[in-house]
Amino acid sequence: MTFTFKKPLATSLCIATLLSSPIAHAGEGVFGWIYTLDLQPKGSLEFEQRLQLNQQQASGTFEAWTARTELEYGLTNDLQIAGYINSYYTNANQNYTNPEACDDMATCTGGYGVPESHDPSTAYRKSGIEGGSLEAIYRITNPVTSPVGVGLYLEPTLGRNKNEIEARLLLQSNFIDDRLILAGNVVVANEQLKFVGNGNVPESMLDILLGASYRFAPKWSAGVEARLHNDYSSYNLQNQVQKATFIGPNVHYATKDWWVTGAWRYQLKGNTCMGEGTAECSNARVWDSHSVNEFILKVGFPLS
Repeated sequence: MTFTFKKPLATSLCIATLLSSPIAHAGEGVFGWIYTLDLQPKGSLEFEQRLQLNQQQASGTFEAWTARTELEYGLTNDLQIAGYINSYYTNANQNYTNPEACDDMATCTGGYGVPESHDPSTAYRKSGIEGGSLEAIYRITNPVTSPVGVGLYLEPTLGRNKNEIEARLLLQSNFIDDRLILAGNVVVANEQLKFVGNGNVPESMLDILLGASYRFAPKWSAGVEARLHNDYSSYNLQNQVQKATFIGPNVHYATKDWWVTGAWRYQLKGNTCMGEGTAECSNARVWDSHSVNEFILKVGFPLS
């Protein structure tokens, strides 16, 4: 048997290529809160579970858990649809300090999810099914084959505490053989907050989400993401009441059969409330549904 150098060299090169290549599949979410244009291929289905914790406000205790259970389906290679079931758990106790919210008390219980009828001197805890959402993402250009990927996102939500319709412009560019992903979302939403006895209260929101993720090992990515948040007390971005900035790291791990992403956002100081929203601010930070720390964990399992 004749031994040649070419065969083991070729084999070694193939193995090295496989080991150095990023392990990824379409649809995996490398960011915590930013949507990308890595969609499910036509005919494929994926299960995704998200769990978010907003923790710590001006004082006392504030823990707002939200869970989203989702199925994603590739209707075409450039159109993905999804459905969610949303649930929540709120634990708040003496979490506000602003005199406009607490009157003559030094601290009080309040914020998003706490009914106005609740006694602000006592703790509030409640959990349940919030409602459901539908989602559609249409990819106009693909970041793998174009310098900039562009997509459109639409998500209507019907819920116990609020109804919402959210639209996003999705932007993404890939570099270094798709190892480095730069992404941004422009998010606009109209909301109907539901308060017993007060009817539906209109609000709207404008967010700019920016992030970077780098695949530094075959199964691992890490990066950073930021949120520039703006709240309004009327529909269609009228009468601004809040302005806040969040920033933090993310980490992502993926195998062929599943993936997981964790991320943390920290609310910087220097944020402001204005107009009708002044009671939602103290200690140079914005409250309502927001907190000092926001954590998210996402797990995905391709089903087909």
